[in-house]
Amino acid sequence: MSGRRYCPRAASQTCRPRGLARAGAACLFLFLGLSACQFAPPLRVPAVPTAPRYTAAPAPRRTDTGPGHRVALQEFTYGATLSRPWWKLFRSPHLDSAVALALRHSPTVAAAEAQLRAARANVQVSAAVFYPQVGLDLGASRTKSSGANFGGHLPGSTFSLYTGNVAVSYYPDFFGINRLVYRGSAAQMNAEHAALAAARLTLAGNVVDAAIGTATASAQIKAIIAVIGAQRRLLRLIESQYRGGGVTYAGVLAQRAQLAASESQLPPLQQELSAYRHLFAVLLGESPSQTRDDTFTLRAFTLPNDIPVALPSALLRHRPDIRIAEEQMRYALTGVGIAKAQFYPLVTLTASTGASALTAEKLFDASSTIWSLGGALAQPIFEGGKLRAQERAAYATYDATRATYRSTVLGAFQQVADALRALEHDGAAERDQERLTRALRVQIGLAEAGYRSGETDFSTVLLAKIDYQNALISSASIIAARLQDSTALFVALGGDWWPHHPSAAARAGAVRP
Repeated sequence: MSGRRYCPRAASQTCRPRGLARAGAACLFLFLGLSACQFAPPLRVPAVPTAPRYTAAPAPRRTDTGPGHRVALQEFTYGATLSRPWWKLFRSPHLDSAVALALRHSPTVAAAEAQLRAARANVQVSAAVFYPQVGLDLGASRTKSSGANFGGHLPGSTFSLYTGNVAVSYYPDFFGINRLVYRGSAAQMNAEHAALAAARLTLAGNVVDAAIGTATASAQIKAIIAVIGAQRRLLRLIESQYRGGGVTYAGVLAQRAQLAASESQLPPLQQELSAYRHLFAVLLGESPSQTRDDTFTLRAFTLPNDIPVALPSALLRHRPDIRIAEEQMRYALTGVGIAKAQFYPLVTLTASTGASALTAEKLFDASSTIWSLGGALAQPIFEGGKLRAQERAAYATYDATRATYRSTVLGAFQQVADALRALEHDGAAERDQERLTRALRVQIGLAEAGYRSGETDFSTVLLAKIDYQNALISSASIIAARLQDSTALFVALGGDWWPHHPSAAARAGAVRP
């Protein structure tokens, strides 16, 4: 029997600890195996249309400016990305400084930044549960007891009690609940990061729109004032002709009506300009009373000529609102996992050590030492169907986030498609309007030449100038539409923010546990 190990009955007491150790190791492996359980299902992004283009008809490659290229040409480069902030493509230093000021002082952006800081702190709070929680408790008290507590036969006593205790508690993540809570906090933080990017993108788009609106209203006011001035001169001329018997009174009334119609256009334009200025001040984080006197002009903007357009497959990474919807799905998935984990036990381990003595000098004596070790396991048995209902609710919430994600993606595709078609039609509209404006300029020259030669009267010249100023009003609207639709396209494409972009990577700090 040499070389063979055995355990005789007489030696059973010495072999029992080894058996207990094996049993403990088996339990440990069991718990570790359970801790590897993943109650949250894997994230499955909903299927979205993966067409190679945004529109049913072939997407425009360039705007149609017609022969001569008197109208600014815009070309769309599909699959390209921005290398700088998109608003700088308008080449307006005044606009660049306004956007930078808005991003620094906007309360909306400040609120989004604060939400992101709070989300980051919540991630750290969730991560703290992975570590033991250690607390220190020190106390000193002096107590007087009455002899009545002992039937009145003993005198009262007065004593002091000094205590010191260090407690440790730990929640083993056997079933992954702590990990799920942490992942949920990380998903919320990533969503807040994308929300900050969305706030910055929206703010920049609103600032650019307000600047263009201010410039448009100013140009239209200038043109309508010129129209009103010309119509007043024409009215005086017609009234003089009426007094001389050259025209009927109906002609005077008709011209007065034309003048009144033009004058009625001025107050709404002035109100529009005031509203844009107030909006512009608020976007810059200022009060409307701090409205600036300086006004943008349409000539201060350069229409972006080369516009990079992300492909539909890449738009999912470019739009911060799509990233928000994706992180909301992740957060909802952690809710599903937590709801499933509620069916399993919750284990708590505690330990404490310290001392308790009647005098401070004996607080550190070995005889004053106190300690405790404990463990608790809580297992739900019957809760009236609450846990199953919570699980169904978690799944329903997850299904809602999936539907929201799909709706957000489809809405993004629609916005890009609308902006592309709008720019295509804007280019054609400005081309036609430019032809009309050129014809009216020629008409003014012919009318002035005819007036100098005596072939026509001065009213013909005034009518030609009125028509030209009205055309300038329409031209300002069309030019503004091209600028604003370009802004809408940049915003619809997600601006210059996406996860692989350098500026986004510097601001990211995203967590993926």
